[in-house]
Amino acid sequence: MSSLLTEEIKKNIGRVAPQKKELVTRRDIRKYSIATGQRQKKFLNGDEAPPMFHLSLFWDVVNLDQLMPDGVSIDMLLPDFPLKKAMAGGLKIDYHKPVYPGDWLIATRTLTDIYEKVGSKGPIIFYEVTMTIENELGEKVITEKTTRLLR
Repeated sequence: MSSLLTEEIKKNIGRVAPQKKELVTRRDIRKYSIATGQRQKKFLNGDEAPPMFHLSLFWDVVNLDQLMPDGVSIDMLLPDFPLKKAMAGGLKIDYHKPVYPGDWLIATRTLTDIYEKVGSKGPIIFYEVTMTIENELGEKVITEKTTRLLR
């Protein structure tokens, strides 16, 4: 079987998206905490962000025509893959420091791997994106590795 991954596609490994910088606010922490059913006072009062608060913090705000059919904005970090049906493959999050209101967080997303496997229903392309989030002091706050599959 010939590979779907051309050298042109593989050259994108290591590609880095422009950094994004966001301010964490007490109000945003409180809204997220209520929406996700948090029970600890420190989260509900907005004194500290609960786990996974960062997931939507760096999402682009875009018009509806800039969303894919699944409601996610088009990821400009990714090359044009020959397979289009995207599925979740995994998410690994390492928390290094707590997130507090008033923190400025800087996210850097890197396309860290692209590879191919053959499954029972044909070829599958995997790609991994690592997002490193640091505070203004350059201290690592969160590391997130997302794996997606394309069929």
